[in-house]
Amino acid sequence: MKLGGIKSVDNAHDDSVWAVTWAPATATRPPLLLTGSLDETVRLWKSDDLILERTNTGHCLGVASVAAHPLGSIAASSSLDSFVRVFDVDSNATIATLEAPPSEVWQMRFDPKGAVLAVAGGGSASINLWDTSTWELIATLSIPRVEGPKPSDKSASKKFVLSVAWSPDGKRLACGSMDGTISVFDAQRIKFLHHLEGHFMPVRSLAYSPYDPRLLFSASDDGNVHMYDAEGKALVGTMSGHASWVLCVDVSPDGAAIATGSSDRTVRLWDLNMRVSVQTMSNHTDQVWGVAFRPPGGNDVRSGRLASVSDDKSISLYDYS
Repeated sequence: MKLGGIKSVDNAHDDSVWAVTWAPATATRPPLLLTGSLDETVRLWKSDDLILERTNTGHCLGVASVAAHPLGSIAASSSLDSFVRVFDVDSNATIATLEAPPSEVWQMRFDPKGAVLAVAGGGSASINLWDTSTWELIATLSIPRVEGPKPSDKSASKKFVLSVAWSPDGKRLACGSMDGTISVFDAQRIKFLHHLEGHFMPVRSLAYSPYDPRLLFSASDDGNVHMYDAEGKALVGTMSGHASWVLCVDVSPDGAAIATGSSDRTVRLWDLNMRVSVQTMSNHTDQVWGVAFRPPGGNDVRSGRLASVSDDKSISLYDYS
């Protein structure tokens, strides 16, 4: 496995780029890359050459997260303005606007079937679940305190939910918090199951293996990437190598590798069999907030793609083979 630099776009946005995802191919177009920025916009890019297709406006503060429906037709952007904007990928028509109290809209993910949008609830210490057919709130998953000898108001205040991830079978939903806790829920029964321990600093990104619904990866400000058996509550591996906070993680479509981005300004590729970093890319000049592998599908199946975005306002696109 190897990453090869294909293209970088400097000044892809007018401010820091915090979010990146892929809208899968549809019957009428190839995949598109979506990026979200503190410049309050979402931009859509052609999959292989990073040519700007369109700039979406609609937020009045920076965009913190972008998520695409598995069918590729709709996407959502969350913003520091406390709104989630759901839009048609090809026309930019607004489908729905979801409102939350201040600081209660962070990372978002559609479930594998596209029936539910999960939104990390920030200071509410919860995950909100929205029905994508009606855009009504159907459930709120509250995160209980971690049991400890001396519970305190201070520890409770740190249960700020930053990240969220669905298992590939849609049965589990995990979220990462500011205090380093990872919480796992039964998404079908809307029930809290357990916490995963091991991090003691913010968990800003989570990703399940596309092939193993038990295998969960986490990226943390403690500089480590953890592999968990999310069902057995077991930490099965720790990968270290970044010189600073690990801000994002994604799993390759073949399940053989993960990519991470860090405030040390690098992107790393990790071999999951060896559990070591096998390549470091230094395209960016500031911290890397997002990495995303292109999902399989579409006409061009010759090789994979990985995109990364950064505070330096740039996007980098790599070949993955």
